[in-house]
Amino acid sequence: MDFLKFDILFACCDFPLTFASLQRSLRRSPSDLWANFQTMIAVIKVAGQQFKVEKDQTLYVPHVEGKAGDKLKFEVLLADKDGKLSVGSSLKTKVAAEILDQVKGDTLIAYKQKRRKGFHKKKGHRTVYTKIKVTNIA
Repeated sequence: MDFLKFDILFACCDFPLTFASLQRSLRRSPSDLWANFQTMIAVIKVAGQQFKVEKDQTLYVPHVEGKAGDKLKFEVLLADKDGKLSVGSSLKTKVAAEILDQVKGDTLIAYKQKRRKGFHKKKGHRTVYTKIKVTNIA
C-alpha cells in the first residue's frame, strides 16, 4: 500500500522534482490526489486476443475488416470505473472504436535447411494489423 501512495505522490509532483514540489504534494488531501486518476478502463476481445483500453487510446489489433473511418463495437470482458469492477452478466459497458488505418507489420522470414543435402527453403510474410482509436467507453 505504501508503494501505491508513493506512486501517486510522484505522479502529482511537478518535474524536475524539488523539495518544494514534494512539500506541496504532501499538503494535498487524498481526494485531490485521486481526482486525476478517475478514468474508465475496459478489457475487450478482438480476434481472440484481449486488450486493456482507455478512452482516446490508439492501438494495433489483429486485422479487422473495414476501411479507415469505419466505426466498430467490441465485446467487453471486464470494466473498471472509479475502482468498481464489472464482470459477467452485470456488465453493461460498450466500447466504440474507429478504424484509423490498415497496416502491415515487419517482415518475418521462415528459413529451413537440411545440411549436406542442398535443400533450403526461404519464405516470408508480413502480418496485417488494424490501427484503431477507442472513441468511447460507456
